[in-house]
Amino acid sequence: MIFLSLGILILVMMWRSQSASYLEQCIQDGISSENCSLFDRIVDDFRSVNWLWIVLVLFIYMLSNVFRSWRWQQLLNPLGYRPSFLNCMGTLMLGYFANLGFPRSGEFIRAGSISKYEDIPFEQSFATIVIGRIVDVLMLLLIIGLAFLLSYDIFINYFEHNFNVPAHKILLGFGILVGLGVISLLVLRYMLSKPDEGQAKIFVKIKSLIRNFLEGLTSITKVENKKLFWLYSIGIWLCYYFMTYLCFYAFEPTQHLSAIAGLVVFVFGTLGIVFPSPGGMGSYHFLVTQALIILGISSINSFSFAMILYFSIQLFGNIVFGLISLVVLPIINK
Repeated sequence: MIFLSLGILILVMMWRSQSASYLEQCIQDGISSENCSLFDRIVDDFRSVNWLWIVLVLFIYMLSNVFRSWRWQQLLNPLGYRPSFLNCMGTLMLGYFANLGFPRSGEFIRAGSISKYEDIPFEQSFATIVIGRIVDVLMLLLIIGLAFLLSYDIFINYFEHNFNVPAHKILLGFGILVGLGVISLLVLRYMLSKPDEGQAKIFVKIKSLIRNFLEGLTSITKVENKKLFWLYSIGIWLCYYFMTYLCFYAFEPTQHLSAIAGLVVFVFGTLGIVFPSPGGMGSYHFLVTQALIILGISSINSFSFAMILYFSIQLFGNIVFGLISLVVLPIINK
């Protein structure tokens, strides 16, 4: 409930900020305040959308879920279970649907549902979901690094002009982060190498959690077809990228943006979804809006684009297919 409230708070603050900006624009354009409604403007932007592109984006979104379901089957097979594709896909959509209400509850509901329908122990099904999330984090880190390298000038110019931070300080900060990461890994390795005897219980417990986490990573090696597993993982994140990039063509103010711009917006939006608010509510809107402002899109158009993409995928896609799964799964698993 705390994160739900925080998400609503971010969204309300953004709405007020965008309303004030839009009112200033109306005054500059000679439009009276009575005819200057942000809600009406966003409704008009939704009406102007080319919905054929949105349908294509939704298709790609469901394709990413197909890849994720196939990858999940590969993680469950070495444990001796052969769940059906429909059950993997349906429980996945149930999880996404649940996340819209209670952040991160979807993983538990997904694991519990597949356990119920396929007679898989909850602990084992949940462990495979954690492994999948670990792989997703690694993929996200690689994509963030790629986005920074390919759009270096964009980030540097943004921080120099908006925060008065020179390029050499940005590079220094990045170098410090990398250095801290290397030092942390070395310290972690040293801690894990020391015997548990004589150490405080809390440290022993932390070391046990870290060892189990690392052991979860190694379980990927038990996958029957490792190349196909990583191919599915790449396919998932390629779909996520194209969902953002192709949506540019649905909205006239963003149609001119490049593929690299799509990568920047995609990274910002993904970080917004990672934030534990329901479906990234508020945090997604804020970060996508900021990314588009960096790329030269006006604040109002950036906010409208964030609303269009969010409602198309996070709300329409997850609610519709989540409800379908809620009805269909009990029927096919009588």
